[in-house]
Amino acid sequence: MPNIRVRLLAVLVVLCGSLTVAGAPPATAATPSDSLWFDGAPLTVRDGRLTDGQGREIVLRGYNVSGETKLEENGGLPFASVADARKSATALRALGGGNAVRFLLSWAHAEPVRGQAGTAYLAAVTEQMRAFLDAGIRVLPDFHQDLYSRYLFGKDSWYTGDGAPGWAVQAGNYPKESCGICLFWGQNITQNAAVQQGQYDFWHNAHGLQDAFLTTAGTTMTYLREHLTDAEFAGVAGFDPYNEPYAGRYDSGQTSRTWERDLLWPFYVRFRARMDAAGWQDKPAFVEPNLFWNANISTQRQQGGLLDAGALGPGYVLNTHFYDQKAISGILMWGKAADGRYAADFAAVRDRAAAAGTTAVVSEFGHPLSGLVSDKAPTVLKAMYQALDSRLPGARWWSDPTASGPVLSGTQWQWDLYSGRHHEPMNGDPGKVLTSGDAWNDEDLSAVRLDDAGDVVLRQDAHLLDRVHPSATAGTALAFTYEDRSRDGSTTLTWNPVPGSLPHVAALVGAGQYGVLVWRSGSGTAPTELHLPASFPTASTTVVSDLGTVYAPPARTPVAVAPEPGGTGSRRLLLTDSDSGVLHYALVTNGATVPSADLLDAARAELAAWVTARF
Repeated sequence: MPNIRVRLLAVLVVLCGSLTVAGAPPATAATPSDSLWFDGAPLTVRDGRLTDGQGREIVLRGYNVSGETKLEENGGLPFASVADARKSATALRALGGGNAVRFLLSWAHAEPVRGQAGTAYLAAVTEQMRAFLDAGIRVLPDFHQDLYSRYLFGKDSWYTGDGAPGWAVQAGNYPKESCGICLFWGQNITQNAAVQQGQYDFWHNAHGLQDAFLTTAGTTMTYLREHLTDAEFAGVAGFDPYNEPYAGRYDSGQTSRTWERDLLWPFYVRFRARMDAAGWQDKPAFVEPNLFWNANISTQRQQGGLLDAGALGPGYVLNTHFYDQKAISGILMWGKAADGRYAADFAAVRDRAAAAGTTAVVSEFGHPLSGLVSDKAPTVLKAMYQALDSRLPGARWWSDPTASGPVLSGTQWQWDLYSGRHHEPMNGDPGKVLTSGDAWNDEDLSAVRLDDAGDVVLRQDAHLLDRVHPSATAGTALAFTYEDRSRDGSTTLTWNPVPGSLPHVAALVGAGQYGVLVWRSGSGTAPTELHLPASFPTASTTVVSDLGTVYAPPARTPVAVAPEPGGTGSRRLLLTDSDSGVLHYALVTNGATVPSADLLDAARAELAAWVTARF
């Protein structure tokens, strides 16, 4: 009899396209919004979460586009052409599962001559940005800098930088740069006198440098507002004013905390005013604290996190970065990352944002993909994504899901089409043309590259990058986890197995990937939406929810599959409720092959009992 049942179910799947278990609400034709992200209203901060115009909690996931902006080979632009930008955007959606990018901008190219906007650069930036907006991807512009400026470095330098224009460096009359004995480029931040003085001058507005920057930022924002359509502008998430701020050096008696209070926060207030004047008043500023605030090396960790800024409120998002510097060092972390390695680090980000009355985004995280420590990358990145999803290790998630915390937005560093194919004369030296990796200070972190046919291919495991995540929750997400089954070489990493107390759920999931979302419904009518990776083809996807239990979800509510906006071929799961303040749950997995009705019934009963007991 079991075999006969399976065959009958298979026939039903072929004929009907789905299997729905009794108890689900009546199915109706799905009417998903043409655009998940751009509903005509900006993202806003409400109750410590990012929300869209329909009141849904939004999670942004994606990549930095890209470190190419640090180079001169394409004039400080992320791409050589708009065609490359469109190719990148399509692949970022379809291969990388991203719905957002942090889009790098260059002050040096936005204001090449003091007081004169680089209008050709701004026009090219706008067109490349539009390629991502057209693909349904939210854009977060970022005025990027590292080591203050490339113009501090000469042809004989070991390192380079990006950010401030040449005229800004000429105004400072800085000493010849030297880092001494530096094994990593980041040591220049605290050991290179030229870099330190350049940063110091900026924060103290020496030579009017900060004034000039803010004027250029205002010009840039005005240009974007005027040259993007209203629908496109709705897809701009906000603005990141300044990448990885650091004092350079402190004044006598000054600490990292008082520097944030007296110099960094007033700068953000001034930038916020420029946003308002440029027509960005409804969008938040994604403000970064002191670079070393949440470093995981005790000698670098400093007080910060904008502790004295008060309640940031809806005008600001706490925006931070995280790299495992112990793992990158090669000597401070032996072995690989394991389950829950970054739970405490990312919990600190959540807690600081909550205390500030806002939400948080981790706008940079990553790990080298070549070199002595590259063997750690699969586990380090898995642990970082795990910590974005939940503040709990996998071993604790099922037993204590109410401590899961909000799902964090994050953008991985980085997404660079030209990885390994650059042609960058380092510091303008034609005798030192860089082609390998990121072509910048020996870094190699791009998740993608172009193959010999010119196609975009991943350099990391697709199971790791293309992930189930709750892109829009109709209400409030209470707990989320995703077991990606990503691989470290030939080893499949399973850090969150379904516990033995849920045997039918475990049987349904098997060796497959799975995600679980628990949420409390809101008052809106738009559906909850989860990104479905390419590894979740509709014909192999099972959903077990109080809203319905479905194998091979159809294109009709309350449990349905629909395309994501932008025509990239990516898909989303729609979960539609018609209530407010009600607890809902959904498990989505690709581990089952035509599961029996009995197994689906039993799994649903187990999950319902688990939710009742835990929430």
